Amino acid sequence: MKKYMYIVVLLLAVMSVQAQELLLNYPLDTVNGEEVYRYQVEKSIGLYRIGVNFNVSQAEIVRCNPQLRERGLHYGETLIIPTGRPVIQQTKAEVVQTVITETVVPAPTEPKPAETTNLAIVTDSVAKDTLATDSIAVDSTAVDSIVQDTRKVIELALMLPFESKQTKRSGNAERMMEFYQGALMALRDMQNDSTLYRLRVYDTERSERRVNALCDSTELDSVKAILGLVYPIQIERMAYWCAEHQVPILLPFSDNIDLATHPQVLQFNSTDIQAADSLCAWIAGQENIHCVAVEVREADLTASVRSLRKQLNANQITYSGVALRDLMNDSAFYALDSSKENLLILHSNRYQQIRILLPHLEKLREAGYRIRIVSQYSWQKEGIALPQVYTSMFNPSDRLEAYDAAWRETFVNEHVSETPRYDLLGYDLMRALLGWLNTEQESKGLQSDIRWKQVENGGYQNSCVRVVVKD
Repeated sequence: MKKYMYIVVLLLAVMSVQAQELLLNYPLDTVNGEEVYRYQVEKSIGLYRIGVNFNVSQAEIVRCNPQLRERGLHYGETLIIPTGRPVIQQTKAEVVQTVITETVVPAPTEPKPAETTNLAIVTDSVAKDTLATDSIAVDSTAVDSIVQDTRKVIELALMLPFESKQTKRSGNAERMMEFYQGALMALRDMQNDSTLYRLRVYDTERSERRVNALCDSTELDSVKAILGLVYPIQIERMAYWCAEHQVPILLPFSDNIDLATHPQVLQFNSTDIQAADSLCAWIAGQENIHCVAVEVREADLTASVRSLRKQLNANQITYSGVALRDLMNDSAFYALDSSKENLLILHSNRYQQIRILLPHLEKLREAGYRIRIVSQYSWQKEGIALPQVYTSMFNPSDRLEAYDAAWRETFVNEHVSETPRYDLLGYDLMRALLGWLNTEQESKGLQSDIRWKQVENGGYQNSCVRVVVKD
């Protein structure tokens, strides 16, 4: 087991250095005797994500940029971010060589029988010697060194965009790395005396060509199941390959696929209709609820909001409409009902579009109105003080202590907290995929319980959607 973990630790160390190198590309300066980065705020990024990217607390960022207390974060503005450490200028080759020198350890002695692993890791473009190649060949060193035994062998493929060839990787690539680590943790926990799991890991980047090459080769012929793929253009091609070879593929993110025509696909994301149905069932079971549709901007009337309105009408749940600008002035008193709880359905999934409304809703609460907003799971890190209701596939877990301890022991670092935590998602979905191979139709996870439901004669959709009520 230790021998294979060295490969993973080396991979993570090199990628960690690449991420650190990205931060060093931002201009450095000295302000009030403190070394800082000068960072220009990018689109669709919040203070939380900036703090994670620079490994600094939000409080520290606000301390160095006091204007944020008054007017919030704005796209394009320049922030100063404390480094918290001296910056050492090194070339990429010097940094990578340093990590390799510090990470590689002498080969372990022959393991005792009780320590023999039944988890093998086969790396493709994420192996250190294949980071810069376009080849689809797999580095099979780990496979060739496995002790021969009589266990059943199940080969799995993990396909995610690690963007390992990019000098500047996106935040999406970092989340995929966490997902990958969680999947490895699941394989470790699922190993047993009768089955040997072999994992092939592919960096699909953002390339349709990459997936086409895999499908046209014999590379995946021995694979029994596939986890991953993010981009619709890649998913469509791989879904046809999976149908031809009778191999299930579990998609963790994308829902831009017609499941009715792809019988091998397992789709984790719930649909907008599923989420709307769950919320409508909750509303129908409440007493003294007055629904108010708040029109933020017609351009922001997203698919999920349309689905909710459609299902409200289908379930004969009445609601009134009001424009955001009217809710922020005296017209609010005509739109709200003082004798009931007012459930505000916001016509936008973008937090930045509705944050201006929140102080006015607080004032209305102080005036005696009962108010709850239909929010998004992704808004939970924003610290909204108002009562909320939202739908989610994720559930809080009270079983993380042992998992987190095992994570620290395996990867020798702390994971980055996210909503959702992508390592837990990788853990749950890998376990669900192995359960599917063993004909288990339901999966209980640390973060995501799964209940498969077939779509017509096609693929399967996760029907487990929760309604979360926050007071």
